[in-house]
Amino acid sequence: MSLTREQMAERVAHELKDGYYVNLGIGIPTLVANYIPDDIQVILQSENGLLGMGPFPTEDNVDPDMINAGKQTVTAATGASIFSSTESFAMIRGGHVDFTVLGAFEVDIHGNIASWMIPGKLVKGMGGAMDLVAGADDIIVTMMHADKHGNSKLLSDCTLPLTGAGCISKVLTDLAYLEIRDSAFVLRETAPGVSISEIEQKTEGALIVPGDVIEMHFD
Repeated sequence: MSLTREQMAERVAHELKDGYYVNLGIGIPTLVANYIPDDIQVILQSENGLLGMGPFPTEDNVDPDMINAGKQTVTAATGASIFSSTESFAMIRGGHVDFTVLGAFEVDIHGNIASWMIPGKLVKGMGGAMDLVAGADDIIVTMMHADKHGNSKLLSDCTLPLTGAGCISKVLTDLAYLEIRDSAFVLRETAPGVSISEIEQKTEGALIVPGDVIEMHFD
């Protein structure tokens, strides 16, 4: 079976390292905050100007003025810092964010990512993704492997306007965890119960299947 959104977030959380400054994008990436391992400490950064995001608030602890970049209400952890978005983007553009988790419409074998617009549909703005993919040291994309029509979203070449070029090396989908190397997707892990043949059928870009592919495990 394909991974749930929560399982995708849990798997991504295993990529975090102690001391990381982390930016979580809108959608599935925001759920990663719920699965940060207990034995590490990471500092969550929101590009609207909050460094040190805490967990989502309970109903009796909601502050409508405390929001993340996706307009969700959040809390501030002890020692958090609040500042202007200009300072926040200076942090991002200066390369001070260690790890970024983003959603995407498409990713291709060249490490290109398309995540900000679909021509002909309402576009609210490009947001901070373009700065994040240019400034972060380590980036992982979380996305569905195929669209609702069954068309692959892991391509030879992106067809939508790019957010960044040659910047993505890791992709986690609802079917698999893959790395991008030598102009190909390299399959590293499969979702529980998902066959390699299904992944091959739903990956339009070149796919390499090593002999040591493992199946993900969830408690």
